[in-house]
Amino acid sequence: MEEKRKHQRTEINEPGYVSADGSVMRCVVRNISQEGAAIDVDNPAFVPAQFRLVMANDSSTRDCRVIWIRQKRIGLAFVDP
Repeated sequence: MEEKRKHQRTEINEPGYVSADGSVMRCVVRNISQEGAAIDVDNPAFVPAQFRLVMANDSSTRDCRVIWIRQKRIGLAFVDP
């Protein structure tokens, strides 16, 4: 398969949160780059098209939009503020 990413992703497997409109859902951030990330969630149907990703370890946040969903894994692109 041809690699389409501009930046290499780093495997991290860290806990995080999907935050949108006052609700919060746990996730696991599987990999991350300058432009996006991949997360695993229990139920992707509850993840909105745009949300804030909060990293549990350092509380850093990134605004995101969903690019793709495959079973419980979601590919994200970071949205510049």
